Amino acid sequence: MRRLFALLVLGLALTTPARADAALPVFYNSAKAVAASLGAPGAAPPGANDWSCRSAKRPVILLHGTHVNMLLNWNTLSPLLKNNGYCVFALNYGGLRLGQIGGTGDIPTSGAELVAFVNRVLAKTGARQVDLVGHSLGGTLAQYYVKFLGGAPKVHDIVGLGPTSHGSSALGFDAWIRALLTAFPKLAGFISSVDPAALQQLRGSAFITKLNSLPDTVPGVRYTTIATRYDAVVTPYTSQFLSGANVNNVVLQDICANDFADHLALAFDHVALRVVLNALDPSTARRPSCATPVLPVIGG
Repeated sequence: MRRLFALLVLGLALTTPARADAALPVFYNSAKAVAASLGAPGAAPPGANDWSCRSAKRPVILLHGTHVNMLLNWNTLSPLLKNNGYCVFALNYGGLRLGQIGGTGDIPTSGAELVAFVNRVLAKTGARQVDLVGHSLGGTLAQYYVKFLGGAPKVHDIVGLGPTSHGSSALGFDAWIRALLTAFPKLAGFISSVDPAALQQLRGSAFITKLNSLPDTVPGVRYTTIATRYDAVVTPYTSQFLSGANVNNVVLQDICANDFADHLALAFDHVALRVVLNALDPSTARRPSCATPVLPVIGG
């Protein structure tokens, strides 16, 4: 805990804004996101959910991960996308406790929330398709949407930052966790009632088994998966990768050796977010800069 606090303090000191001519400031820094979320519980991230927005580019919908919310997860990427000419939309799904803790509800139920939200974005913007960018569970929810909820014709790109595509081994403790919950059914019932999404993302769960009962990819959808070797949440990190046509699996350390981002820092990592921009619009793609390091937890 002391180490985490020290990293947050360091991150505030090292906060780097976007270029001066940007319409919105962009901070590659999780500490700034935490402060923003505490100050405005449940709020949309900067640049998101302008329902009058119109653009020649496809609208982008941002899907947060488990135990966070849209402002905390997307405080960096949302204004970055807005500054690059996108209409950006985000939602809190899977419940929201205290305005902070979301993405804990049953994943198929969250899928129904996504169905309604995509339909609303398409209706309001007049667009034919959207792009989905998800962190952790958000990336997996996007996959579920196009596989099982009829979303494929409405989606052009899915970009996943550390998605739980094939379930997490929880650092190899998944079998131990299942044994514990089998031995203590009341504990299993309690967790299933308050945080079912966490259990559903374990390797071998009924949800993951269903998700992977079909091929990883759906024809017509383009996929990009962005992973870090230092991921200690979705393990092994290679389980995040997809197989099939129109797939690009990216390991950040193959681009920049000084990128030390962990799972949490992915959404605040300038290398990862440059890859997101490249994926959404390959015509403007450029290699991310490795001039500055990326820190675990904080990003940069």
